[in-house]
Amino acid sequence: MNSITLKKRDLLSLMDLDLSEIQRLFTRASELKESLARGDTTRTLEGRTLGMLFEKPSTRTRVSFEVGMYQLGGHALFLSSKEIQLGRGETISDSARVLSRYLDALMIRTFAHENAVTLARFATVPVINGLSDHFHPCQILTDIFTYQEKRGSLEGRKVAFVGDGNNMAHSWILASVKMGCHLTLACPINYDPDPVVLSMAQGQTKTTGIGSISLTRDPREAVADADLVVTDTWISMGQEQERQRRLRAFAGFQVDRTLMRLAKKDVLFMHCLPAHRDEEVSSEVLDGEHSVVWDEAENRLHVQKAILEWLILRRF
Repeated sequence: MNSITLKKRDLLSLMDLDLSEIQRLFTRASELKESLARGDTTRTLEGRTLGMLFEKPSTRTRVSFEVGMYQLGGHALFLSSKEIQLGRGETISDSARVLSRYLDALMIRTFAHENAVTLARFATVPVINGLSDHFHPCQILTDIFTYQEKRGSLEGRKVAFVGDGNNMAHSWILASVKMGCHLTLACPINYDPDPVVLSMAQGQTKTTGIGSISLTRDPREAVADADLVVTDTWISMGQEQERQRRLRAFAGFQVDRTLMRLAKKDVLFMHCLPAHRDEEVSSEVLDGEHSVVWDEAENRLHVQKAILEWLILRRF
């Protein structure tokens, strides 16, 4: 094994991977998915342990990582910030140093993205951003993987993101840079994506001539002739006190059957879940013929297993 393969890698955002690495991850995720379906056993992470730091509650992130490690022969430790020293004054840098002595990798689900950055900076084991307020790399990789499963490459396709300019919007902005798709974001006034992320990505697409990113206030403009329509909750964890203000701001941004009729006939609909039915998406769309949200949720497991192998075994 050479020095390049021994170097520690982290996954904090989609910018930590190049296109060839993304495709290799997807190839491995497909192999692992097919292997599991056949009933074959894959024990590539036997004896390895993942520490999972949670500042936010979770269903899909916790279960998919925990089951993924189990299926690969390893073990996952659930570490709530309320139950370890991280929640009682120990710095993230000190926790990173200590936990690196016990574990083979760390996953953090946190509010401030800077927490994930600091953890990665001081940890000597790979760090995975399981979600931060700025990026959600595991979810966006799963979304791209799911689209490729159903329709092939995203390059040149039109993607409509309708709703809050949040971590999923930021992740789709980076995806347009990496995958060469044409992204149109429809966001209400005062709920735009981070201008730094937006301008950086727009600058890259102009330089490379691959993909594009635009912003509109009109969901109909975003969805018109789209190959893929994506939305996310209007009220994320920690924003509950803003509920009434947000409901007023996002009025008219619900993805419903009328809006979906403006997209292409074979359009797909995605949502990272949990969905607030009949708020950001109508039940008839969520449960409808274009929705792939349940396959999307399942694929978290397969894609994350590929991510865990990549980082822990340092295969790339």
